[in-house]
Amino acid sequence: MKLVFSRSSLEALYRRYNRKDCIHPDPLEFVHRYSELMDREIVGLVAACLAYGRVRQILASVSCVLERMNPSPGQFLLDNSLDRIQSIFRSFKHRFTTGAELAALLGGMREMLLRFGSLEACFLAGCRPGDATVFPALESFAHRLRCACPDGLEGMLLPRPVKGSACKRLHLFLRWMVREDDVDLGVWKSVDPSWLLIPLDTHMFRIAGALDLTARRQADLRAALEITDAFRAISPEDPVKYDFALTRLGIRDGVDIRDVL
Repeated sequence: MKLVFSRSSLEALYRRYNRKDCIHPDPLEFVHRYSELMDREIVGLVAACLAYGRVRQILASVSCVLERMNPSPGQFLLDNSLDRIQSIFRSFKHRFTTGAELAALLGGMREMLLRFGSLEACFLAGCRPGDATVFPALESFAHRLRCACPDGLEGMLLPRPVKGSACKRLHLFLRWMVREDDVDLGVWKSVDPSWLLIPLDTHMFRIAGALDLTARRQADLRAALEITDAFRAISPEDPVKYDFALTRLGIRDGVDIRDVL
């Protein structure tokens, strides 16, 4: 069934659900627990990369990781060698993600922090004049992480944007870091929100199909670009503004998209 939407209906949905008290159960809640930029970057990337599977399992896995890195995940990475990180997370498991893969991601982040000072600076190193979206910088960012710690970072945990994946979890991380409102933290001040792409998973893909925002048959990069362009026509300065509110429709009980659009 096709639905009709407008900016006014999306704004009403945004006002209704884009609130801090609506975040739970979303792994973004972990990022809100920290105040330091480095900690928020690290927690955000870990939480986003593990954001697949059942929500309860995601929250349990992220919590398990952070318990071993607290009180400061940033200081934890700077204070521990890759060998030590591998030892600490050897027994970790989240669905298809092993402790070795998680340690490789953490080791890659550690190297980027030592080289650039922050994950934001690492990301900005991949930006080029004239880029219309975050896609080229994201490919560079993921490539740098893989090269810094090459064992175990291919595939699901850190996909390659250039291969055509929608890279939902990486774009989710960027939304958390770049946008700023009651939900998203906006700690990356040098990345323009207008460059962002929609974090496209199967749920958002179904919503976009119902709203006739894409004709694609699979939730790939081309679909993400089409859907983002549709939202950009409504909110050019902030095309992923409605992502959080729309995805609450699949999380909160008793809510039907037809009741709000």
